[in-house]
Amino acid sequence: MTTMISRRLTLFCLIIGLIGLINPFMLPQTVGAEGFRVLDHGASATGQGAAFSAQADDPSALHYNPAGMAQLEGIQFSAGTLLIGGSIEFKSASGGKVKGDFDGAVANPPPSTFFLTAHLPALGLHGLPNWTAGIGVTNPYALRIDYPDNSLIAPVNTHAALPLLDIKPTLAYKLNDYLSVGGGLDIYTFASFIGEGHGEFRRNVGATLEANGTDTALGFNASLLLTPIRNEAGKPLLNFGFVYRNGADLKLKGNFLANGAKVADAAATIELPDIYTWAIAGWPIRNARHEWKIEVDVEYADWTDFKDLDLQLSNFKDPTQQLIFGQTIPQPRNYGDAWVLMVGTEFKALSPPALPNWDVAFRTGYVRSESPIPNKTFEPAVPDSDFNAFSAGVGFLCHAPGKLLGILPCDILGAKAIGLDLAYQVLLYQTRGVHNNQQPVLNGEWDTILHVGALSLRVNF
Repeated sequence: MTTMISRRLTLFCLIIGLIGLINPFMLPQTVGAEGFRVLDHGASATGQGAAFSAQADDPSALHYNPAGMAQLEGIQFSAGTLLIGGSIEFKSASGGKVKGDFDGAVANPPPSTFFLTAHLPALGLHGLPNWTAGIGVTNPYALRIDYPDNSLIAPVNTHAALPLLDIKPTLAYKLNDYLSVGGGLDIYTFASFIGEGHGEFRRNVGATLEANGTDTALGFNASLLLTPIRNEAGKPLLNFGFVYRNGADLKLKGNFLANGAKVADAAATIELPDIYTWAIAGWPIRNARHEWKIEVDVEYADWTDFKDLDLQLSNFKDPTQQLIFGQTIPQPRNYGDAWVLMVGTEFKALSPPALPNWDVAFRTGYVRSESPIPNKTFEPAVPDSDFNAFSAGVGFLCHAPGKLLGILPCDILGAKAIGLDLAYQVLLYQTRGVHNNQQPVLNGEWDTILHVGALSLRVNF
């Protein structure tokens, strides 16, 4: 018994180490967001329009609803990747045109998400039968936008990036068969091996000006999952979920550069929103052969504390080497609030005749999101507007004695199951007519479209 416990603890530590090794491939992008908030953190959820907070039955529950981790058996690990493409088109009121993108036709390396959960008895901690622990790494707020250095909006913006990580140590506790609770910390930070390792903003006014900065800030989350109805096998037929995410304040500190040379220290503050999620999921069909789930989630993001992104500069020298007194460059934002509606469905065939030892899932979803950004402070760095998103996906979960791709045994290294999820989503942003902007050059029509391919690998031990 002692040897088995030791092996499981070793496996748990090895997977945590793997997260650290793979993290360099996490390159944040703007995707599936209101403002610059990312909604997609797992291919199963993406295929269902991110309507997953009441289902929350794979390791991505760590993000979508930590209380759902109490449903997960053993040790479970998932790694996900997003392949992102899209474009931004601006038609100026004066007749000029500008095209931008999200760091190329397809982001490379792709942004990735990692989750690891462990039901504590699976680690040999049998005295804690109702506890599940987990850790994850996500990009809940991400931004990377590029425009030509010689465009008509170059004096306002040519590049913006916010490669922000969220490290999430999390716990879930099952109170009884009807109610579970969960919560954890959100450690927002930057890493030197991800992008430039800091948030940055550039413009071209004849010289290239850049402001950048980093910070580590602490937030938290709390959630519950209520299951009033189960079938004879004990599986949920009706779930209610609630999640609260506390917004942290990023107090960025860094440098102000001119043509790559530092001329001053710089500082700015980004107020992240408080987010509330309400979710309901029902299974009209759930038996030994088939499962059909329908879910509706509603989120409220309170961006109203994000009043400005004022840039504070220390004393610095101009190109003639004359000392200039430090100043604050006002950059009002005055964001509002935003509602997001997510609707998704999943149909599963359990060990169908054509694929014995496999569970096959078919998914589709819809998202309707508001933008919290007013016309007056609209900016090229966050070319946001109300959008409609449509998604579809499939999932495959292989149990022993099945083989993945007909080669790899699905119980390799002691695994109980290996899963692969795929999804595609298109985000159709409404054409935004900007007028009376604080930067008149930005007045005109803005069109944004995003294509997202999601891939997740899941291993259950």
